[in-house]
Amino acid sequence: MRILRLQDVISYTGLARSTIYKYVDEGSFPKPVPLGGRSVGWVESEVQTWIKHAIRRRDNA
Repeated sequence: MRILRLQDVISYTGLARSTIYKYVDEGSFPKPVPLGGRSVGWVESEVQTWIKHAIRRRDNA
């Protein structure tokens, strides 16, 4: 299991920081995992699953 930091998530998804946090607030993107202090990260497999769902939504549209 791997934890991605924000810059990695931005690179993976192509989303801006503000969009990632907007989607987290809406419940449509995986929530970050607290790492201590003010640090957070995302579980890589959860981000990959989100990307796969986005591709499915595109293909089914």
